[in-house]
Amino acid sequence: MNKHVLALAAAAVLLASCGKKEEPAPAPAPAPAPVAAAPAAPPPEEKVLNIYNWPDYVPEGMIAAFEKETGIKVNYDTFETNEALNAKLVAGNTGYDIVVPGTAFSPAQTEAGLFQPLDKAKLPNYKNLDPAIMGALVKADPDNKHLVPWAWGFTTVGINKTKVEKALKGMAMPENAWDLVFKPEYTAKLKSCGIAYLDSPTEIIPVALHYVGKDAYSNSAEDYKVATDMLAKVRKDIRIFSSTMIDDIAGGKACVAIGWSGDINIAAGRAKENKSKDVIEALLPSTGALAFFDTMAITKDAKHPGNAHAFIDYYLRAESGALVSNEMSYPTGNKAAMEKINPETAGNKTIFVDADYAAKLIQPGKFTNESREAMATAYNAFKAGK
Repeated sequence: MNKHVLALAAAAVLLASCGKKEEPAPAPAPAPAPVAAAPAAPPPEEKVLNIYNWPDYVPEGMIAAFEKETGIKVNYDTFETNEALNAKLVAGNTGYDIVVPGTAFSPAQTEAGLFQPLDKAKLPNYKNLDPAIMGALVKADPDNKHLVPWAWGFTTVGINKTKVEKALKGMAMPENAWDLVFKPEYTAKLKSCGIAYLDSPTEIIPVALHYVGKDAYSNSAEDYKVATDMLAKVRKDIRIFSSTMIDDIAGGKACVAIGWSGDINIAAGRAKENKSKDVIEALLPSTGALAFFDTMAITKDAKHPGNAHAFIDYYLRAESGALVSNEMSYPTGNKAAMEKINPETAGNKTIFVDADYAAKLIQPGKFTNESREAMATAYNAFKAGK
């Protein structure tokens, strides 16, 4: 009780002792309850965005244009395989806001809670996405909560047609292009000008499984043994296990390769720019190729989720989607972009495949963590020649 209240109480006692009747002094009012402070608003995000993507996978000038428009500084790093990205995500504290996983890994990554849900209210350009592509992504991301497409394509066979015809010495091209990289009769001849495989278990084992008549997304170690037994027969003919396929094909290190459709087309474009006489082509195997979707996701430990949403929405503009196809030779998942794609690109059937071949594409499936480990073991043994 404070000193003022004590003084009042003492005066009341004194008056009562003098015989004068007084009303009792009112009890002091209770002190008001303390008012809870309003929660502090989160500090504004610093103008920084950290992106982790595949090499040779962003149109020239796009990052600079985004930085100029928004004032957000973009730090842009690259990885070479899904396995490398997955290891960083699983370890945590990635240091990145946006990553671009492929659908061979993204289902397990989504289930493990490695990505933040998208706030679609911050993505007005989300409406530009192709419903058919988003429907295909549901298998990797139920209800489309976490992923939006960066681009898509397929794993196939690419050739330097000029060098392949010379190496085959009159031997006819096979009906099924996979024979060029999996059948000893062909690899024995083509090794003279170089055979390259993508250096990734989840790229090579699935197409090998498909070639031997197994499910490309089998989770069976026994099936992996069948696939690697086939691969072992051509191992001595493989020159390169590559993570720089564009340069290896365009630079003449390999005349036939298992690679991504877009990268093979980029290599073809570079050969033309360099006025090479060699003709580089992406092929359409008669039994189908392995479709993939690369997607953008915001990491669970992102420090700049607001900036990440700003970049994703920028990327989902129709103009951005058209740039990806026109410059990177990959199909966009942006339906609004289609009218802006140049006729040469739109008419290239190894970029935008026709409906008949689209039906042959092997759609993405799902590997368990245990299966990926078994696949990696089988692949590494094959690569080592064991």
